[in-house]
Amino acid sequence: MIRRLGRVIAALALAAATTVTGVTLTASAAHADGCYTWGRTLSQGMSGEDVRQLQIRVAGYPGYGAVLTIDGAYGPATRSAVIRFQQAYGLGADGVAGPQTFNRLYALQDDDCTPVNFSYAELNNCNSTWAGGAVAASTARANALVSMWKLQALRHALGDVPIAISSSFRSYACNSAVGGASNSRHLYGDAVDLVGSPSLCRLAQQARSHGFGQILGPGYPDHNDHTHVAAVGGWSAPTCGI
Repeated sequence: MIRRLGRVIAALALAAATTVTGVTLTASAAHADGCYTWGRTLSQGMSGEDVRQLQIRVAGYPGYGAVLTIDGAYGPATRSAVIRFQQAYGLGADGVAGPQTFNRLYALQDDDCTPVNFSYAELNNCNSTWAGGAVAASTARANALVSMWKLQALRHALGDVPIAISSSFRSYACNSAVGGASNSRHLYGDAVDLVGSPSLCRLAQQARSHGFGQILGPGYPDHNDHTHVAAVGGWSAPTCGI
Protein backbone atom coordinates (compact mmCIF):
# COMPACT_ATOMS: atom_id res chain seq x y z
CA MET A 1 0.00 0.00 0.00
CA ILE A 2 2.85 2.40 0.84
CA ARG A 3 4.57 1.66 -2.47
CA ARG A 4 1.34 2.21 -4.38
CA LEU A 5 0.64 5.46 -2.57
CA GLY A 6 4.12 6.69 -3.27
CA ARG A 7 3.75 5.93 -6.95
CA VAL A 8 0.43 7.73 -7.14
CA ILE A 9 1.85 10.82 -5.43
CA ALA A 10 4.91 10.85 -7.68
CA ALA A 11 2.88 10.48 -10.85
CA LEU A 12 0.45 13.18 -9.85
CA ALA A 13 3.31 15.50 -9.09
CA LEU A 14 4.84 14.89 -12.50
CA ALA A 15 1.56 15.29 -14.32
CA ALA A 16 0.57 18.49 -12.58
CA ALA A 17 1.66 21.89 -13.85
CA THR A 18 3.92 23.95 -11.58
CA THR A 19 4.04 27.75 -11.60
CA VAL A 20 7.34 29.43 -10.85
CA THR A 21 7.60 33.25 -11.02
CA GLY A 22 4.62 33.37 -13.30
CA VAL A 23 5.90 30.70 -15.71
CA THR A 24 3.91 27.50 -16.07
CA LEU A 25 6.00 24.34 -16.33
CA THR A 26 4.75 20.88 -17.24
CA ALA A 27 6.34 17.46 -17.15
CA SER A 28 8.26 16.86 -20.38
CA ALA A 29 8.83 13.15 -19.98
CA ALA A 30 7.24 10.21 -18.22
CA HIS A 31 9.29 8.42 -15.60
CA ALA A 32 10.38 4.81 -16.04
CA ASP A 33 8.13 2.15 -14.56
CA GLY A 34 8.70 -1.30 -13.11
CA CYS A 35 6.19 -2.89 -15.44
CA TYR A 36 6.50 -1.22 -18.82
CA THR A 37 7.96 2.11 -19.88
CA TRP A 38 6.83 3.95 -22.98
CA GLY A 39 9.66 5.65 -24.85
CA ARG A 40 7.75 7.82 -27.29
CA THR A 41 4.53 9.79 -27.60
CA LEU A 42 1.87 7.76 -29.40
CA SER A 43 -0.81 9.00 -31.76
CA GLN A 44 -3.13 7.82 -34.50
CA GLY A 45 -1.36 6.14 -37.40
CA MET A 46 1.44 4.62 -35.32
CA SER A 47 1.94 0.94 -34.57
CA GLY A 48 4.08 -1.36 -32.49
CA GLU A 49 4.32 -3.18 -29.18
CA ASP A 50 4.11 0.10 -27.29
CA VAL A 51 0.73 0.75 -28.92
CA ARG A 52 -0.45 -2.73 -27.97
CA GLN A 53 0.60 -2.15 -24.37
CA LEU A 54 -1.37 1.10 -24.37
CA GLN A 55 -4.42 -0.64 -25.84
CA ILE A 56 -4.42 -3.20 -23.02
CA ARG A 57 -4.60 -0.41 -20.48
CA VAL A 58 -7.34 1.60 -22.21
CA ALA A 59 -9.37 -1.47 -23.17
CA GLY A 60 -12.00 -0.37 -20.65
CA TYR A 61 -12.72 2.86 -22.53
CA PRO A 62 -14.01 1.83 -25.99
CA GLY A 63 -17.40 3.50 -25.59
CA TYR A 64 -20.90 2.11 -25.14
CA GLY A 65 -21.31 -1.36 -26.64
CA ALA A 66 -17.85 -1.44 -28.17
CA VAL A 67 -14.83 -3.69 -27.68
CA LEU A 68 -11.35 -2.38 -28.42
CA THR A 69 -9.23 -4.59 -30.66
CA ILE A 70 -5.76 -5.07 -29.22
CA ASP A 71 -3.66 -5.31 -32.35
CA GLY A 72 -0.84 -2.80 -31.93
CA ALA A 73 -2.33 -0.39 -34.49
CA TYR A 74 -3.27 3.11 -33.27
CA GLY A 75 -6.46 3.64 -35.25
CA PRO A 76 -9.53 5.81 -34.64
CA ALA A 77 -10.94 3.40 -32.04
CA THR A 78 -7.74 3.51 -30.00
CA ARG A 79 -7.64 7.30 -30.24
CA SER A 80 -11.23 7.46 -28.96
CA ALA A 81 -10.41 5.10 -26.09
CA VAL A 82 -7.42 7.25 -25.12
CA ILE A 83 -9.64 10.34 -25.16
CA ARG A 84 -12.17 8.67 -22.84
CA PHE A 85 -9.37 7.56 -20.52
CA GLN A 86 -7.96 11.08 -20.46
CA GLN A 87 -11.40 12.53 -19.74
CA ALA A 88 -11.98 10.01 -16.94
CA TYR A 89 -8.83 11.18 -15.16
CA GLY A 90 -9.05 14.90 -15.88
CA LEU A 91 -6.21 15.03 -18.41
CA GLY A 92 -6.07 17.05 -21.59
CA ALA A 93 -8.25 14.94 -23.90
CA ASP A 94 -6.55 15.10 -27.28
CA GLY A 95 -6.27 11.38 -28.07
CA VAL A 96 -2.47 11.55 -28.02
CA ALA A 97 -0.71 9.39 -25.44
CA GLY A 98 2.17 11.39 -24.03
CA PRO A 99 3.88 11.92 -20.65
CA GLN A 100 0.76 12.89 -18.68
CA THR A 101 -1.19 9.90 -19.98
CA PHE A 102 1.69 7.52 -19.33
CA ASN A 103 2.30 8.87 -15.84
CA ARG A 104 -1.34 8.29 -14.99
CA LEU A 105 -1.06 4.73 -16.29
CA TYR A 106 2.11 4.18 -14.25
CA ALA A 107 0.21 5.30 -11.16
CA LEU A 108 -2.53 2.81 -11.94
CA GLN A 109 -0.39 -0.29 -12.39
CA ASP A 110 1.75 -2.56 -10.28
CA ASP A 111 5.11 -3.95 -11.35
CA ASP A 112 3.51 -7.10 -12.78
CA CYS A 113 1.42 -4.87 -15.09
CA THR A 114 -1.86 -5.56 -13.30
CA PRO A 115 -3.97 -2.55 -12.31
CA VAL A 116 -3.50 -1.58 -8.67
CA ASN A 117 -6.96 -2.73 -7.58
CA PHE A 118 -6.89 -6.22 -9.10
CA SER A 119 -4.49 -9.16 -9.16
CA TYR A 120 -3.86 -12.38 -11.03
CA ALA A 121 -4.73 -14.29 -7.85
CA GLU A 122 -8.21 -12.75 -7.80
CA LEU A 123 -8.85 -13.93 -11.35
CA ASN A 124 -7.58 -17.45 -10.81
CA ASN A 125 -8.77 -19.48 -7.85
CA CYS A 126 -8.77 -22.66 -9.92
CA ASN A 127 -5.33 -23.47 -11.31
CA SER A 128 -2.42 -21.15 -10.61
CA THR A 129 -0.59 -22.35 -13.73
CA TRP A 130 -3.47 -21.09 -15.94
CA ALA A 131 -3.39 -24.44 -17.72
CA GLY A 132 -6.18 -26.85 -18.61
CA GLY A 133 -8.59 -24.42 -20.23
CA ALA A 134 -9.66 -23.85 -23.82
CA VAL A 135 -6.51 -21.88 -24.70
CA ALA A 136 -2.84 -22.00 -23.83
CA ALA A 137 -1.97 -20.94 -20.30
CA SER A 138 -0.15 -17.85 -21.56
CA THR A 139 -3.21 -16.78 -23.55
CA ALA A 140 -5.58 -17.30 -20.63
CA ARG A 141 -3.32 -15.19 -18.41
CA ALA A 142 -3.05 -12.47 -21.06
CA ASN A 143 -6.83 -12.44 -21.46
CA ALA A 144 -7.22 -12.07 -17.71
CA LEU A 145 -4.90 -9.05 -17.73
CA VAL A 146 -7.09 -7.29 -20.28
CA SER A 147 -10.17 -8.11 -18.20
CA MET A 148 -8.52 -6.56 -15.14
CA TRP A 149 -7.93 -3.29 -16.96
CA LYS A 150 -11.55 -3.27 -18.06
CA LEU A 151 -12.57 -3.86 -14.45
CA GLN A 152 -10.31 -1.01 -13.35
CA ALA A 153 -12.18 1.30 -15.74
CA LEU A 154 -15.51 -0.01 -14.47
CA ARG A 155 -14.43 0.50 -10.87
CA HIS A 156 -13.38 4.08 -11.56
CA ALA A 157 -16.66 4.87 -13.32
CA LEU A 158 -18.57 3.58 -10.29
CA GLY A 159 -16.73 5.99 -7.99
CA ASP A 160 -13.63 3.89 -7.24
CA VAL A 161 -15.61 1.49 -5.09
CA PRO A 162 -14.31 -2.05 -4.49
CA ILE A 163 -15.58 -4.76 -6.82
CA ALA A 164 -15.76 -8.34 -5.55
CA ILE A 165 -14.95 -11.29 -7.82
CA SER A 166 -16.38 -14.75 -7.19
CA SER A 167 -14.99 -16.62 -10.20
CA SER A 168 -12.85 -16.05 -13.26
CA PHE A 169 -10.46 -18.42 -15.09
CA ARG A 170 -11.42 -22.09 -14.94
CA SER A 171 -9.77 -25.19 -16.31
CA TYR A 172 -12.12 -27.76 -17.82
CA ALA A 173 -11.95 -29.69 -14.55
CA CYS A 174 -12.86 -26.65 -12.45
CA ASN A 175 -15.59 -25.63 -14.86
CA SER A 176 -17.16 -29.08 -14.74
CA ALA A 177 -16.98 -29.16 -10.94
CA VAL A 178 -19.04 -25.96 -10.64
CA GLY A 179 -21.50 -26.92 -13.37
CA GLY A 180 -20.29 -24.33 -15.87
CA ALA A 181 -21.43 -24.33 -19.47
CA SER A 182 -19.27 -26.43 -21.78
CA ASN A 183 -18.49 -23.36 -23.88
CA SER A 184 -18.01 -20.98 -20.94
CA ARG A 185 -15.78 -17.97 -21.51
CA HIS A 186 -14.23 -18.80 -18.12
CA LEU A 187 -12.28 -21.46 -20.00
CA TYR A 188 -10.58 -18.70 -22.00
CA GLY A 189 -9.60 -16.55 -19.04
CA ASP A 190 -11.58 -13.52 -20.21
CA ALA A 191 -14.70 -13.98 -18.06
CA VAL A 192 -15.27 -12.64 -14.56
CA ASP A 193 -18.21 -13.13 -12.18
CA LEU A 194 -18.95 -10.10 -10.00
CA VAL A 195 -20.84 -10.12 -6.70
CA GLY A 196 -21.68 -7.85 -3.80
CA SER A 197 -21.94 -4.08 -3.91
CA PRO A 198 -22.57 -2.08 -6.11
CA SER A 199 -25.75 -3.89 -7.02
CA LEU A 200 -25.60 -6.59 -9.67
CA CYS A 201 -27.75 -4.49 -11.97
CA ARG A 202 -25.56 -1.43 -11.50
CA LEU A 203 -22.53 -3.51 -12.41
CA ALA A 204 -24.25 -4.95 -15.47
CA GLN A 205 -25.50 -1.59 -16.67
CA GLN A 206 -22.19 0.21 -16.27
CA ALA A 207 -20.22 -2.66 -17.82
CA ARG A 208 -21.83 -1.85 -21.18
CA SER A 209 -19.43 1.08 -21.55
CA HIS A 210 -16.24 -0.71 -20.56
CA GLY A 211 -15.39 -3.19 -23.28
CA PHE A 212 -17.34 -6.27 -22.24
CA GLY A 213 -18.90 -8.04 -25.21
CA GLN A 214 -20.74 -10.42 -22.90
CA ILE A 215 -22.79 -9.34 -19.89
CA LEU A 216 -25.10 -11.84 -18.18
CA GLY A 217 -26.91 -10.88 -15.01
CA PRO A 218 -30.13 -10.97 -13.00
CA GLY A 219 -33.00 -12.38 -14.99
CA TYR A 220 -30.75 -14.55 -17.13
CA PRO A 221 -30.89 -18.27 -16.16
CA ASP A 222 -28.60 -19.10 -13.23
CA HIS A 223 -27.31 -15.52 -12.95
CA ASN A 224 -29.49 -14.00 -10.26
CA ASP A 225 -26.66 -14.11 -7.71
CA HIS A 226 -23.89 -12.59 -9.83
CA THR A 227 -23.12 -10.48 -12.88
CA HIS A 228 -20.95 -12.21 -15.45
CA VAL A 229 -18.78 -10.18 -17.84
CA ALA A 230 -16.56 -11.49 -20.62
CA ALA A 231 -14.89 -10.52 -23.87
CA VAL A 232 -17.53 -11.81 -26.29
CA GLY A 233 -20.95 -13.41 -26.29
CA GLY A 234 -23.85 -10.94 -26.02
CA TRP A 235 -25.80 -9.21 -23.25
CA SER A 236 -28.75 -10.45 -21.23
CA ALA A 237 -29.83 -9.24 -17.81
CA PRO A 238 -33.60 -8.79 -18.16
CA THR A 239 -34.14 -7.74 -14.58
CA CYS A 240 -31.71 -4.90 -15.18
CA GLY A 241 -33.24 -3.80 -18.46
CA ILE A 242 -30.44 -5.30 -20.56
